[in-house]
Amino acid sequence: MRRMAAGLLAALALAVSGCAAIAPADETPRIVVTTNILGDVVQSVVGDEAEVLTLMKRDADPHSFEISAQEAASLGDADLIVSNGLGLEEGLQQHLDRAEAEGARMLAAGDVVDVLPYAEGGAPDPHFWTDPARMVEVVDALEAAVADIPGIDSAVVGGNADAYRSELATLDEEMTAAFAAIPEERRALVTNHHVFGYLADRFDFRVIGAVIPGGTTLAAPSAADLRDLAGAIEEAGVPTIFAESSQPDRLVQVLASEVGIEVDVVELFTESLTEPGEGADTYLTMMRANTERISQGLS
Repeated sequence: MRRMAAGLLAALALAVSGCAAIAPADETPRIVVTTNILGDVVQSVVGDEAEVLTLMKRDADPHSFEISAQEAASLGDADLIVSNGLGLEEGLQQHLDRAEAEGARMLAAGDVVDVLPYAEGGAPDPHFWTDPARMVEVVDALEAAVADIPGIDSAVVGGNADAYRSELATLDEEMTAAFAAIPEERRALVTNHHVFGYLADRFDFRVIGAVIPGGTTLAAPSAADLRDLAGAIEEAGVPTIFAESSQPDRLVQVLASEVGIEVDVVELFTESLTEPGEGADTYLTMMRANTERISQGLS
């Protein structure tokens, strides 16, 4: 009996020690990302070195999307939280503030780029991803932020980051060439709300205005706002108004009728990725689709 008991104890000890040995393999580093645009970029850079959890669903609005209690709790377990910042995640900010107060490691992409203000005021514009050159700065900051997270091979991440920076450089060249073909007098943008300030700054466009005032989709235009913008569009001779895929284009259609002239309405992918096969399932695909549609709409 003593020999049997000793054997059982030995087997139990071996099982316990075996479990302890394999436990760390299950502790994959976790990175939680707020928006799906940044989620795609983070996944491309990190690869298989970490689990990437993106909170914002595809085809959602970053200004208003909310998360479940379980998703909110996941912020506390993250090795790194990557957010857009600059006030974009309005429905999520309380959770981000709480996680930061509790000591979570944070990377707000808006903190590492050269920020532009909105044309009509001093508030920062959070839509920096419309300029691929600024996304290079985000990749640089991400590479540095994950370098010392236990379990992540910084050499692998560095290789992924180099490859993605090359992709961004190619995208920048393509956009530069496409927009250079648009006559200067036609480089005028009107959208649902102000989202193309960085693209305009990088590629020499004029932002005539937006149907929804300010930088959030949660605002609403007044009749006076529509009349003023209609006058500006008519004066500038804008041939096309761009509506965002995450928002209905009803307001843009109303504005087009207010102008009283023939104005095309073209849908763009601006603040959210789509499901695969729907035109903008990655950041690079989204930017290329928008470049083609803007070029065709204004040429």
